Amino acid sequence: MQAVGPGAAYSERRDAAAARPIAELLACPPAIGNMLNAAAECIEFVVGDVIFHQNDMCQGLYVVVSGQLMRKAARIDARLTLGTVRAGELVELAAMLGDVRHTYTLAAQTNGTVMRLPKESLLRAFQSYAPLRMQLLEELAREVSRAYTLCCATRLSGIRRRHANSAMA
Repeated sequence: MQAVGPGAAYSERRDAAAARPIAELLACPPAIGNMLNAAAECIEFVVGDVIFHQNDMCQGLYVVVSGQLMRKAARIDARLTLGTVRAGELVELAAMLGDVRHTYTLAAQTNGTVMRLPKESLLRAFQSYAPLRMQLLEELAREVSRAYTLCCATRLSGIRRRHANSAMA
């Protein structure tokens, strides 16, 4: 993993969807977006790199610029794959807005780049533009809702397959 540097120009970012201005991505005023963009760090990664580990202290909010990453978590006696993260997605809202420890490990499946918005800069942005924290909490709620819906759909499809197999027997 290699940090490209704070405030790297958008022209260096390969994915147009993820390279939207921070102000647009986070739905905040341009001045707040500019402050966050100036503090942003681009981190390049290759297949197999770990961006962060579960339970490590959160260093900020991550935006996937390019590439694909996998969320993995360890729970009591099981290791879970939580799903993939693609360009344009915000990563670790829960850790940034909550107890500041990563809730899962994020590992690279392909080569790519993430942009880290440092925690200190985000805290300054929250002080300057209070609605930003609420908007991120709303996005976190949508993320949890999508995960719950996917979990329910996965469970139902497993039940349907078992019933179909037992009906054929």
